[in-house]
Amino acid sequence: MKTATRRVLIGPVLLLLAALLAVATVAAPGAYAAGGLDEAAAALRKGPVYVDPRASGQFSASQADALAKKIKDSGKPVFVAVLPRTSDYQPRTLLRDLRTKVGISGVYAVELGTAFNAGADPRVMPRSAVQNLVGAVNRSRYPTVAERLNSFVDTAVGEARGHAPSSWGGGAGFDTGTAIGIGALIVIGGGGAYAIARRNRRRRAEEERAALEELRVVVDEDITAFGEELDRLDFDPGEPGADDAMRADYAHALDAYEDAKSAMAAAEHPGDVRAVTKALEDGRFSLAVLAARREGKPVPERRPPCFFDPRHGPSVADAAWAPPGGAERTVPVCAADRTRLDEGREPLARTVRTPQGDRPYWEAGPAYAPWAGGYFGSGLLPGLLAGTVLGHLMMSTPAYGADLGYQGADGGDVTGADFNPDDFSGGFGGGGDGGFGGGDGGFGGDF
Repeated sequence: MKTATRRVLIGPVLLLLAALLAVATVAAPGAYAAGGLDEAAAALRKGPVYVDPRASGQFSASQADALAKKIKDSGKPVFVAVLPRTSDYQPRTLLRDLRTKVGISGVYAVELGTAFNAGADPRVMPRSAVQNLVGAVNRSRYPTVAERLNSFVDTAVGEARGHAPSSWGGGAGFDTGTAIGIGALIVIGGGGAYAIARRNRRRRAEEERAALEELRVVVDEDITAFGEELDRLDFDPGEPGADDAMRADYAHALDAYEDAKSAMAAAEHPGDVRAVTKALEDGRFSLAVLAARREGKPVPERRPPCFFDPRHGPSVADAAWAPPGGAERTVPVCAADRTRLDEGREPLARTVRTPQGDRPYWEAGPAYAPWAGGYFGSGLLPGLLAGTVLGHLMMSTPAYGADLGYQGADGGDVTGADFNPDDFSGGFGGGGDGGFGGGDGGFGGDF
């Protein structure tokens, strides 16, 4: 009986150890492979550094191993590839193609021939930080590839968010003894880990409920404001001059109003309000089109709402604006706010309640990320909010970034091809400015 019991207990442990040893074998250092984008991606899924054999004269095996150890020891999702400038690697799309094939969120640095560039998922490192770091590295004009890559990595591992991907396995000291120790810890600590995970889930649910209630006040105000706009419009589908296009616009606006109310009533998580504000944005554009038709004016182009307060309706122009202490950027504005900016006055900002009092929404907490995302979408919002309190919190708070193009996954998590390709754009011109400015997502130049 004792023998049978011992077998029952030992069997799972042996299987676990065998699996861990297999992982350790697969994840063993091997920075060099046969070459080509598929080989590079396969190697980077197993370790942080890949050197194409044809580029071995630029970066030796010992240098690659040392850099890989540095990255692994940091525990950060930083990927480095050293590649020859050949037809295997299309310079215009190399960064995004490599990120697609690896399929793991992180920071990707590439040495292509004698040019260097990098890209990153914004949840891992903001685009501005990547561009600044690449520019600084290129302008330093390091005489060797090793110095350039180590300079980049030294800073990147300090700034990158997230964790090393599990597919890398353990660090440099991951051996049989380590595997046995890990196996024992897993067996002993399994119950404790489950309890911690359950407690974390409960705390996360409580935080989400509180954030949703905070948002509910603002969203209900937005819904009410849109309902008042519908009333002020005073459109009668049977009025003289009304045509089918006007009636369709009005019906679409009414549907958007009902959709927004229904979506808010059904909301269970902060991210659910994105559907509400998206419906309100769509409805306001329909009202703008209807108003133009009734006045005999051209139908307005589809533009995002006014950045300062989406309740102002669709924007009419783009204007330069900078938050206090932040960099200037171009934002969409309504006619009234454009006039205020031209006259040197402050625009009429949408304010929300915070512990510090009423503040513009871009100075509020991360709960407002999905609220803003519904109005502006994932493509526009990151650039608008860069350098603001909300912009920073969105990228550092996993709970609310998923609806805005930040891919909800942390650095090191598998996302496959689900990422914004604009985050992996920029040229490899080697002109000393980081190569950004080509705007075509590549290295510049053809073969």
